[in-house]
Amino acid sequence: MDVNPKQRRRHSAQFKAQVLAACAEPGASVAAVAMSLKLNDNLVHQWRRGRGANPVSPATPTTVADSTPQFIALSLPSPPPPSAPRSTSAAAVTGAADIRLEFKRGTLGVSVTWPVSAAADCAAWLREVLR
Repeated sequence: MDVNPKQRRRHSAQFKAQVLAACAEPGASVAAVAMSLKLNDNLVHQWRRGRGANPVSPATPTTVADSTPQFIALSLPSPPPPSAPRSTSAAAVTGAADIRLEFKRGTLGVSVTWPVSAAADCAAWLREVLR
């Protein structure tokens, strides 16, 4: 009986760098990348830890101490045009024409002003933000 054992494959440093770059993409799964290239995900995890490959330094290294707050663009629906002058509404008389929300996380601060007439929309948006 002649058994042909599997031979170990050798991968170039360039191929390993491409695999690691694919794993670094946002939303990429190491297992999915490995499976698509017919590699064992444990092998790719070893490459990511720096064993078996030349460590690939990311283009922009980020650490917790070096990270700066990023601008986050929010898409909000445009407010409907007012049907009546605001000065005659009860909210304008009491001075509560808008809902004002302020968030602070570390050094990042966000302030949002929302019309009282759309309080239900504000509540739905706030539930999504706080998830």
